[in-house]
Amino acid sequence: MNRRTLTVILHWSVLCLLMLLLAAGSSHAVLSWIFGLAGLAMTGLALAFGLMNGPGPKLTGGLRAAHPWAHRALYALLGWSALAVLTAATGNVLPGPSPRSLLVALLGAGLLHGIFNLWRSTTLNDGALRRMLPVRKG
Repeated sequence: MNRRTLTVILHWSVLCLLMLLLAAGSSHAVLSWIFGLAGLAMTGLALAFGLMNGPGPKLTGGLRAAHPWAHRALYALLGWSALAVLTAATGNVLPGPSPRSLLVALLGAGLLHGIFNLWRSTTLNDGALRRMLPVRKG
């Protein structure tokens, strides 16, 4: 399995796990562990190998400059949320916002991320969604 395939699997798994965890409550131990480990794995891949995709040639101006920083912020929020959920699952608490508040913030940031990529894919027609959709070749 290559890095892109693993990242796509983790990307969509983390989204599903985030929604399930918010619906079930962050006290659900199994979901907490799976979400936490998947989130840390995704963040670890980004830290070890860097971001996979750039802004693309059709994205210009301030959005182009903000693109990598927005992704870094999203990964930071994912890592923080995953760590907070795992810490809570062990019966400890991280200082700062509650794990549920972090999960809600991550969901909001993820929605903005999705809307932005829908805009890129439909208005700019730059294939932003094509890169992260789990499709088969040939």
